[in-house]
Amino acid sequence: MRIKLATLLSVLIGLTLILSACGLAAQPEPTQPAPTEAPPTAEPTDAPTAEPEPEPIVVTDDLGVEITLAEPAQTIVSISPSLTEILYGVGAGDRLVGRDSNSTYPDEALAAVDLGGMWDGIPVEDILALEPDLILAGEIYSAEAIAELRDLGLTVYWQANPDDFEGLYDNIRDIAVLTGTEDQADALVAKLAARVAAVDDQLAAVEDAPLVFYELDASEPANPWTTGAGTFISYIITRAKGRNLGDGLQGEWVQISSEELVAQNPDVILLADALYGVTPESLAERAGWESITAVSEGEVYPIDPFILSVPGPRLVDGYEQLAAILHPESVQ
Repeated sequence: MRIKLATLLSVLIGLTLILSACGLAAQPEPTQPAPTEAPPTAEPTDAPTAEPEPEPIVVTDDLGVEITLAEPAQTIVSISPSLTEILYGVGAGDRLVGRDSNSTYPDEALAAVDLGGMWDGIPVEDILALEPDLILAGEIYSAEAIAELRDLGLTVYWQANPDDFEGLYDNIRDIAVLTGTEDQADALVAKLAARVAAVDDQLAAVEDAPLVFYELDASEPANPWTTGAGTFISYIITRAKGRNLGDGLQGEWVQISSEELVAQNPDVILLADALYGVTPESLAERAGWESITAVSEGEVYPIDPFILSVPGPRLVDGYEQLAAILHPESVQ
């Protein structure tokens, strides 16, 4: 019995060995893993480039001085009402930090520091304290006064008064270049030009041109100041189909005697000094003035001095108002 068991064990062990050998032989030969596709190579991308440096702004002012700004002006002082109005007109009024006392339009300008009326000179220390990157100055300031500001390292743009509407449009565009607001300037000029054209059309058939006396200042009532030939005020009067009495005088801003004025006998008088208390009634009290046609027939008109005496965008307002005064039958 033991022999049989031993024999059986021997057989089982032998079978196990044979099966093991067979199993080993049946296993497949190891193979190399199937090659896989390489991941797609990323397309090369351009290295990020630095933003190009903005080109500096280089303009020449009406004194022939080249002005250079690294970027559009952000901190501005205006010491001329016309330039203050242009600044707001082109959408850069929020950059105004200082102004002269006469820069009162629009109302938002009043928020800027009031630097005074400039009658005693330009307040240099006050301007320096504001650290402006641009100062706007009009024709009322001499080249010598502007040179003094420039000698202090201040950037000043000096602009002459316009001779006509095209000159006004150019002045607007020049300020826009300095402030980077050219698109706004183009839109403003287009609106102003359309309004001027509308008045021109209404005056096209007008033939008579009344004689107009524009009183700037009557602090000497017997010798009031007026505007002569070559000024923007004379241009507006002429374009509105009037004749400027001052064109026959010598000079751009001149005085005329009461005797001469009575002799000239204007048809219409415009009181640009009404803001200072001059009235149509007070004119009649001046010696000899009661005989002037404009006074005797009630053709004396107070007028806002800032719309004709300040050569900004509101010159167009002045043109519209003056055309309606001189030719009410044609201009509504």
